[in-house]
Amino acid sequence: MKKSKNPWSWIPTLYMAEGLPNVIVTSVAIVLYMRMGLSDAEIGLYTGWLGLPWIIKPLWSPFVDLYKTKRWWVIAMQLLLGSSLAGVAFTLNTDFWFQGTMFCFFLMAFSSATHDIAADGYYMLELDEHQQSWFVGIRNTFYRLAVIFGNGALVPLAGILEERYPGRNAFAWSLVFYGVAALFIGFWLWHCYFMPKSDGDTRNNVTASEIVQGLKRMFVSFFTRMPWRELLFAIIFIMFFRFPEALLNAMSKTFLTRPQEDGGLGLTLTQYGISYGTVGLIGLLLGGIVGGWLASRNGLKRWLWPMVCAITLPDIVYVYMSYAMPDNIVLISSCIFIEQFGYGLGYTALTLYMLYFSMGEFKTSYYAICTGLSYLGLQVPAMFSGFLKDAVGYRTFFVIVMFLCVITFIVTAFIKIDPEFGKKKAA
Repeated sequence: MKKSKNPWSWIPTLYMAEGLPNVIVTSVAIVLYMRMGLSDAEIGLYTGWLGLPWIIKPLWSPFVDLYKTKRWWVIAMQLLLGSSLAGVAFTLNTDFWFQGTMFCFFLMAFSSATHDIAADGYYMLELDEHQQSWFVGIRNTFYRLAVIFGNGALVPLAGILEERYPGRNAFAWSLVFYGVAALFIGFWLWHCYFMPKSDGDTRNNVTASEIVQGLKRMFVSFFTRMPWRELLFAIIFIMFFRFPEALLNAMSKTFLTRPQEDGGLGLTLTQYGISYGTVGLIGLLLGGIVGGWLASRNGLKRWLWPMVCAITLPDIVYVYMSYAMPDNIVLISSCIFIEQFGYGLGYTALTLYMLYFSMGEFKTSYYAICTGLSYLGLQVPAMFSGFLKDAVGYRTFFVIVMFLCVITFIVTAFIKIDPEFGKKKAA
């Protein structure tokens, strides 16, 4: 009988490899394109498209089960991720840098979405239930560390290189991406050796036709398992709960780093890494922890409306900053902490509701559809946020976002939740 490798040898690196491409595509790319001279309208539109693979990944997830093994998919996608990162680095210094980097970022997003499917599946196959429970906090921690590394280390590093090579922003950023590409080649080599070949990680004995029929049955079940009115309100809630945050997401990043003559705060990339990439992420994590603790004590229904307030009302800090234009990094970081803490606390409501809504015969697939709908609701407004901001300016834009918070309150008013959902069951 083969000796299984210690999960500590592959879980931390596996979930670092899962989180890093996501933060690069959804956050670091925004700063890169801003430094390369794109307008906020262009940044919002083009980077919004990059979220498409995470929206539609449920469509090809069954084929990850059908073809090869989860381990094969993980290792193959890490090699492809390293190649796409190197592609970004190479094309940044060419005349077709925008088209080239967009292609590579889209390839990175598709590879990352596929890697997510395979990595999570491999995790469940290789570990027993006790190990899964034990390591769930470890995997989430290293995923978040990857997010900190992306915003809090890669972006400041690019800023340092820009200062070292003045006027050569493309070259400075290409060095960063070559470095991350090398890191992913390291992940690939590491996992080739340390990820064990699981006994349960085998190709399922089903045909492509059976997979298609199963998908059809699952989608029919999803749309017919409850009264249409209740289903419609649930879908609208999932898609529009984060509508204000969808508008705010990309433009908050450009606001922090645009020069003051363009209406921004003019933070250096190092200051941005500290305030948004580190302090903000700590607030996000703490908000999520508090939200989970509150829901486990009294149930989701008891804390739903406080969580709605938490995810919307702190957005006012951007209204304040756009008018006050503070230059104190501690004050700016405190404002970002408040907004991100509220977002983390409020996002707990959406996550738990999607789990509640996904209960049924195909709970895994139902949840995948819910996350896709949620991502769709997040990405489409983001694509047009830059046009709105360019038309009215940062100050008016943030005021509009605050008024649009009423959408979150409206869509929440129509959903139904069991008062007992989320409470810890009595022994």
